[in-house]
Amino acid sequence: MELALPWKFEVASFVVLTLILIADLLLVVKRPHIPSMRESSLWVGFYVSLALIFAALMWQFAGKEYAGQFVAGWLTEYSLSIDNLFVFVLLMAQFRVPRQYQQQVLMVGIILALVLRGIFIVLGAALIQNFSWVFYIFGAFLVYTAYHQAFPGNDDEEEDLEPGVVRWARKHINIAPDYDGAKVRTMIDGRKVWTPMLMVFIAIGFTDLIFAIDSIPAIFGITQSPFIVFTANIFALMGLRQLYFLLGGLLDRLKYLQYGIAFILAFIGVKLVLHAMSTNELPFINGGEPLAWVPHISTWVSLGVIVASMVIATVASLAIKDKPESAA
Repeated sequence: MELALPWKFEVASFVVLTLILIADLLLVVKRPHIPSMRESSLWVGFYVSLALIFAALMWQFAGKEYAGQFVAGWLTEYSLSIDNLFVFVLLMAQFRVPRQYQQQVLMVGIILALVLRGIFIVLGAALIQNFSWVFYIFGAFLVYTAYHQAFPGNDDEEEDLEPGVVRWARKHINIAPDYDGAKVRTMIDGRKVWTPMLMVFIAIGFTDLIFAIDSIPAIFGITQSPFIVFTANIFALMGLRQLYFLLGGLLDRLKYLQYGIAFILAFIGVKLVLHAMSTNELPFINGGEPLAWVPHISTWVSLGVIVASMVIATVASLAIKDKPESAA
């Protein structure tokens, strides 16, 4: 029989994770620099090890089912966070953010992501608790998102990267032509104006909002525990700043990663719909009764699908090289 998570464990977890995040933030503020490959590797390894230790503690205190849900949720959010990095890379290039200030931008992006995801977790948990049919909507949304992840179409990339709120800000806010370090305000001709860093933060915040809308339904398809959902998100975002510098140009080579993520989202979307059918309360479906024949997809099957999808997508990206274009 699985154990319930002790409240002391939950409180201690949040205290420790908050202290780690504060320490990481202070490190960026007090020592802005471009981390080396070795430094980035050590930090990423530290945060991954921390997540695995946390999973082991959950196994000890609450049983393997909770631990499995955390690992599956963490890997799902981690894969979506890596996808988020692709957009961050493009945003940094588009706004020509000096490399030595990119750490600050990433840290702001991570804090915004945590706040937005925290809000969506609370809203999602309330919806699930009061309206079980919301799983139908979550599932359909994830399948829709998976399709657009795999087949993004031929939309103009520049238009996608500069959302309407940024274009509005450019028209209505006085923006300096150049950066002034990591400042968002600077002095020009004796008056204060905003720097391009404000546009970067707005674009990053909008990107975080979009990814939060995608990621929260995905992890609720793995676990309905708000504690596991939130801690999985925290661990997925911890070390993301260092991962950005570690991967560097490698992100451009992970061309099949989008298909692996799309498959994960589609799989979880189908799982959510099946779960909704097994707990059905909608009167126009089977007379408002649950569908007994619907199969149950276990946490460990979900974990296997998530790991296999990411491994196959990564190996395929690194192994398969584009054929050189023949000269006309």
